[in-house]
Amino acid sequence: MAKKKKKGKEIKRKLLHKYRLVILNESTFEEKISFKLSRLNVFVTGTLCIVGLIGLTTLLIAFTPLREYIPGYSSTKLKREATELTYKTDSLVRTLNYTNKYLDNIRMVLKGDIENTEFNRDSLYEKFKLDPASVDLTPIKEDSLLRAEVALEDKYNLFEASSGRESFALFTPVTGTITQAYDSENRHYAVDVVAIKDTPVKAVADGIVIFSEWTAETGYVLILEHDEGLLSVYKHNGSLSKSQGQLVRSGEVIASVGNTGELTTGPHLHFELWNNGAPVNPQDFIDFN
Repeated sequence: MAKKKKKGKEIKRKLLHKYRLVILNESTFEEKISFKLSRLNVFVTGTLCIVGLIGLTTLLIAFTPLREYIPGYSSTKLKREATELTYKTDSLVRTLNYTNKYLDNIRMVLKGDIENTEFNRDSLYEKFKLDPASVDLTPIKEDSLLRAEVALEDKYNLFEASSGRESFALFTPVTGTITQAYDSENRHYAVDVVAIKDTPVKAVADGIVIFSEWTAETGYVLILEHDEGLLSVYKHNGSLSKSQGQLVRSGEVIASVGNTGELTTGPHLHFELWNNGAPVNPQDFIDFN
């Protein structure tokens, strides 16, 4: 017990023992500054300095932008921005894929580079042909008045909705003699209709212009996109009356018959009809005579 008390007193004496720290002029040995120190106050002062330094560092990291430079640390704002950018990137990738597929389909239409596939022509015929049995031809007073009113308007406006039911028919783009018919075996997915140069070429149905440009092989080309996945293609035109993005009505003039492009053989219209990416014979749905 006495030994423990003696050891405790020895430790206390060492902690409280005074030391003097003197700063001298090296040349004259003149005393400039002196400090009285003990092991205890050096330990306490050092501990306080370390705690203060840790607190100051913590404040700088917590309340200043310096925290963003610490590896593994990211702010809530930065995480939110990264998440938003990830969603935007994903949307852009999907949009780019859709656009590339769309352009590939347009490229196949322009080049005629597509395999011959079988499809149900009867179902397509039902979509784009009027059913005479569904039209009530019983003459009534209102019907006669309507016929008289329509006769004074555009005579080609024949394809409006009737009796609350929408009907869809294809307008003849140009009349003339067919010099080359549709031939899928020889990859001629069109009909060539000879007509007088500068004859107006008309839209076969309501739609939007998705391509209206010059090409080296087929001259001035115009492509319309219609309802039900239908595309109509007009090649070798002499001039174009519509530009990409414009809406057109059935029977509206969109171009003129010409003799443009390297593959032309004279003034004519090269007309193609595509249904959901597959070529169809235009003569099954349009009378060119």
